[in-house]
Amino acid sequence: VAMRRGLGYRSAVQERGLRAFARHLDQAGHRGPIALEASLDWASATASPDPCNPARRLATVRGFLRHLSTIDGQTEVPAPGLLGPAGHRTPPHVYSDREIAELLHAATGLAPAGGLRPHCYAVLLGLIPCTGLRISEALALTCGDVDLAQGVLTVRAGKRGRTRMVPLHPSALDPLRGYAQDRARRFGPPRTDAAFFRTDRSDRISYNSANHAFRLLRRRLGWTAAGRTRTPRVHDLRHRIVVRRIQTWHAQ
Repeated sequence: VAMRRGLGYRSAVQERGLRAFARHLDQAGHRGPIALEASLDWASATASPDPCNPARRLATVRGFLRHLSTIDGQTEVPAPGLLGPAGHRTPPHVYSDREIAELLHAATGLAPAGGLRPHCYAVLLGLIPCTGLRISEALALTCGDVDLAQGVLTVRAGKRGRTRMVPLHPSALDPLRGYAQDRARRFGPPRTDAAFFRTDRSDRISYNSANHAFRLLRRRLGWTAAGRTRTPRVHDLRHRIVVRRIQTWHAQ
């Protein structure tokens, strides 16, 4: 676990799975190299009704078993897909122009009326589909990460701790500048390390708060899975930029 963290991996779910696997072996009095049968027994001992869960549990410990096998030369590493697929991946919902417009308009109606919160969410939810940022990456942006003069975002909370530069289309700059000016007018010039997106009551928006606000907007708009690949999620906003770009290239 320490080695994986040192390489930039962060997965509480996987670490919990590894510890559960270790407890299972300890309780069974296991010592020495790990046979395939022991791994399969643990993976299959799940109360979850999800038929993919055993395969998911086995995939959780497979990397650890591979690591052990290089040390003792006898630990058996299960073949990929030995217990079937590890999940059912539902295609993401790709938002239409109309849906994006409806979502941003609904965001301006959030409470409190005339407050910073509705302005903040309208800009936040508009930024994700035009940059491809994850919601967690957008929420982690500080004021110093948003360079409106050069039109570039610095994403420091990327996947596996990586940092990247994200150029902004000129059409995205005016909404961001308008929000930044509104924020400064209400709360004064911010520190460079302050969160860029904030509300009237909180100086930083949590992931749970953003998801709650999105689900509220989704209910108001009456969005369901009917006629779509799935019920729209806030995470699906980031898929739009890639899909629309590929469609444009194909059309051109």
